[in-house]
Amino acid sequence: MKTGDTCKRNAVVVKRHTPIPAAAKLMRHNHVGSLVVVDDLDDRVPVGIVTDRDIVVEIVASDLDARTMTVGEIMGGELFTAGDEDDSFDTLRLMRLKGVRRVPVVTDKGLLVGIATFDDLLGVLASEFGTLVRVVETGQSREELARR
Repeated sequence: MKTGDTCKRNAVVVKRHTPIPAAAKLMRHNHVGSLVVVDDLDDRVPVGIVTDRDIVVEIVASDLDARTMTVGEIMGGELFTAGDEDDSFDTLRLMRLKGVRRVPVVTDKGLLVGIATFDDLLGVLASEFGTLVRVVETGQSREELARR
């Protein structure tokens, strides 16, 4: 299962110089908890990610004025991305190692195609485990029928 097949293709993007209030409104409007930061909205090469938690921890909890700050000032330092051809399980493992819940998904040329989230990957895994359970149940039923 490829990360590009399991990610959300509608990642919401902002430029680095976007004011925090505008970013927060964009999150609310799109019902997302993170924004992928880019320098150019046309080529959409990720340079960072900012989350609702970043806003709370970096600005609100520090009593800073959000109106004077930009997304680029609070986005994380090192950006971790996953390739759209990467295996979803490898992406999940790397997310755990890096301690991130969201990761931009890019093409081999570094262009944004979507965002993989822990919650989405957990849903995919749950579905796969459900399929495995049905395989076991079907096998047991076939065995019972064959022995009658």
